[in-house]
Amino acid sequence: MSHELLDALGQIAREKSVDRQVLIETLEAGLLSAAKKKFGANSTIRVQLDEAQGSLRVFTDRAVVAEVSDAGIEISLEDARDYQANIRMGETLAIELSMEDFGRNAIQAAKQVLIQRVREAERDRVYNEFQGRVGELVHAVVQQVDRGTAIVKLERAEAVVPQREQMPRDRFRQGEHIRALLLSVEKATKGPQVVLSRTHPDFLRRLFEQEVPEIGEKIVEIKNVAREPGQRSKISVESHDERVDPVGACVGVKGQRVQAIVRELGGERIDIVPWSADPLVFVSRALSPAKVIEAKLEDRERKIEVIVADDQLSLAIGKGGQNARLAAKLTGFKIDLVSQSEQARHEEEEKALRIEIVNVPRIGPKLAERLAEAGIRTVSDLVETPLQKLAELPGLDERTAIKLLDLANVALEEAAARFAAEQASQEEPPEGEETAEADSPEPVSESEAGDEGTETMDQEPPGADAGAPDAPAAGPEGPRGPAAQSGGVSSREGVIP
Repeated sequence: MSHELLDALGQIAREKSVDRQVLIETLEAGLLSAAKKKFGANSTIRVQLDEAQGSLRVFTDRAVVAEVSDAGIEISLEDARDYQANIRMGETLAIELSMEDFGRNAIQAAKQVLIQRVREAERDRVYNEFQGRVGELVHAVVQQVDRGTAIVKLERAEAVVPQREQMPRDRFRQGEHIRALLLSVEKATKGPQVVLSRTHPDFLRRLFEQEVPEIGEKIVEIKNVAREPGQRSKISVESHDERVDPVGACVGVKGQRVQAIVRELGGERIDIVPWSADPLVFVSRALSPAKVIEAKLEDRERKIEVIVADDQLSLAIGKGGQNARLAAKLTGFKIDLVSQSEQARHEEEEKALRIEIVNVPRIGPKLAERLAEAGIRTVSDLVETPLQKLAELPGLDERTAIKLLDLANVALEEAAARFAAEQASQEEPPEGEETAEADSPEPVSESEAGDEGTETMDQEPPGADAGAPDAPAAGPEGPRGPAAQSGGVSSREGVIP
């Protein structure tokens, strides 16, 4: 074989980016396989390469014998002397084979071995080359669009941009140059498949790294990216040099830097937010362009309650909740948006429902003092206390604890009803002030409640130790104090020592 074959192997190696030595070894293996198919599996075949002279020669070694029993490894003395006149019995004769000796089928088999090895080497090269580049920004040329999937030429390989990884406004044309994020390299039966993305948040990050030199130089850092592709994005940035404004660096002179990215993304809006270690400050900035009045942190739930002016609430929420949703993704906190008027109403409600234990009818000072020692000072505290824990307090049992919880629930329901009535009257004010005053109940003092038959739970009912029968509370026709109004609880509730 001549220089032409070795030159052809070198050209294939360059075009396919395959190691030339691998191709030579594959060719040798193919020729060995072809020769064994022609001359038998037990035949001795050697492939000899001389790169200096540009030759590739194939030999079959046969032993010279008097009588041939296996033509694949033996040759008669008479036939051997046709190749070498001075050969003797028992010596080994090396016979050079030509391509014609192999036969068509054997040559075709060698060709298939070589083609298959080239494909495998090319697949390995593509996988190894691009696997280490996942997450990089790459340039590609669109070759065709098939059922929404764009097939692109990426350097010396082929890649795809699935429809799910394309932005809504992407309309690719053949021959168009695009930029995308190298998302993944997946092994498939037909070879590795390189997948590109234009919707991943890191695509926006890489665009900023390319457009903003301060980011590439690590002076400005992108802390996080929240994105809804094709519509709106938010990025948080921090400067490691107090002399450099991170937002200004990303925007550029007259907005040139950020506008270049917006054009690449087809008009996608981008909010650049200064990062802060203080979550309250960071969340307030992330809700821009809405102005935040106050923010409150709840550490246990990683939740922040944000109060905004009434006219800023819709701006903070955004179209379809987009602004608040992106702010939550950017900061990693749950954001509860509350208008200023709603917050004021909530505070009024909390104030209205905050009832001190001592102010609850049928709970006397001694019992209130014992509850306060256990940390139960308001009706809300009492309702939130488990029954078992309440029954374990000194001087209480389960029956009394149940009655206490009933009284607390009734007190809360009445307070809530009064607050709701007050809110309704404010929304629909009556015609005259006298009617409103008549509707509001007069407060009942502790002495008046006692006069009307309401007794506290740390008092014994009159005549209890004399064996007198149970005395009912005020009858249906008599005056009714707060205890009677609280849900029909009898005045004789039991004695708490």
